[in-house]
Amino acid sequence: MNGPFEGLKVVEMGTFIAAPSCARYFADFGADVIKVESKSGDLIRFNGVSEGRLGSPYENTSFDLENAHKKDLVINLKAPEGREILFKLLENTDIFITSWRPQALAKLGLGYENLKDKFPRLIYASFTGFGETGPDCDLPGYDFTAFWARGGLMGSLMQKGEAPMNLSAGIGDHTSGYILAAGILTALYNREKTGKGDYVTTSLFQVSAYLQGMTIQCAQYKDLGQSYPISRKTAENPFNNAYKTKDGRWIQLSMPPFDIFYPRFMPLIGREDLVGNPRYTMDNITKNHLHEEFINIIDEEFVKKTAAEWLDILKKADIPHSLCQTWEEVLEDEQAWAIGVFEEFDYPISGKRTMLRLPIHLKNNPKPPMERAPYLGEHSEEILKGMGYTEEQLKEMHEKGIYNTWDDLRERCGGQVPDLLK
Repeated sequence: MNGPFEGLKVVEMGTFIAAPSCARYFADFGADVIKVESKSGDLIRFNGVSEGRLGSPYENTSFDLENAHKKDLVINLKAPEGREILFKLLENTDIFITSWRPQALAKLGLGYENLKDKFPRLIYASFTGFGETGPDCDLPGYDFTAFWARGGLMGSLMQKGEAPMNLSAGIGDHTSGYILAAGILTALYNREKTGKGDYVTTSLFQVSAYLQGMTIQCAQYKDLGQSYPISRKTAENPFNNAYKTKDGRWIQLSMPPFDIFYPRFMPLIGREDLVGNPRYTMDNITKNHLHEEFINIIDEEFVKKTAAEWLDILKKADIPHSLCQTWEEVLEDEQAWAIGVFEEFDYPISGKRTMLRLPIHLKNNPKPPMERAPYLGEHSEEILKGMGYTEEQLKEMHEKGIYNTWDDLRERCGGQVPDLLK
């Protein structure tokens, strides 16, 4: 595949979202990426029904999102012969990406300390839930727990006195995957200068804290501002708040310099009479705790018009705002399609589906069209033959269960061939 990373060799041993999304970034821009799995497979292959989508391997939108443009190899890493295959593969590999727990990798002789001398130019990238040191480094980590809950998002950004927010899967993972990619690129750049590989790590927990850096740091000033969670009725800046419309929709405003926007915004809601009123400067609202009083004024006016009416008014006045859209609305968003957020992909079962593209665009190196991710073990024999294994060796290793193909695993994966695929 052509692209800026053409010639770069990547081996990924990742599960679910973060590490695979990192590897897909390299694949989309031309790297040769091999996903190594056990015969039980990356568990996201089997998550369909619980995510509200089809459970068929022939239409797995989640797996395809993270694993398009890769090849797939299934080997038994518990067997010495399987580990030898991986070692041979790593001889010509630039980047090794994994989200296996470090202790499990070390047990198999696949930890960084085991490999750094054997492959001195290798960029070894490890992704975990909670980091690789400390009392909780061995805990299983998912974005719902390590990123959202432990990182402080769920406990702080809920409405005061209410249940935590409903979560969307993959947000912490995708963000962390791209931060891991940035670390890998840093190490690659350094290798060009020094000839030496490196060990790159990040975690869901640390990425979550970093993304909230402004608010977490401000939380040290316990005598200033409010302790979260708070109610929207007491938002520090009432212009950075969501307001309900006549037809039950919510519109998010974002006007950080409150006093600058105040004389422009108040006439839009029919309260010209309050322009110039010293009671409602940001300083006076803060000193006298008038947040709820002022927010009630906006609430009373916003509920008089529909969302469509407010969107027209705010757009014409160049007020920063957005309708709080649902996922179904985002799928139809004209702006999203205009900037290449989505593309259509034709599945053999349901036909055309909307798929997300990677959120990075290079004008002179466009990304390739979407393609499906590999089936479990789909390229095992192709990869092994490319490594120099003979037909006799392949037959012997296959009989011993050292590697598996899609034909071996198809039925267990629910991949009985539908009539339309024959």
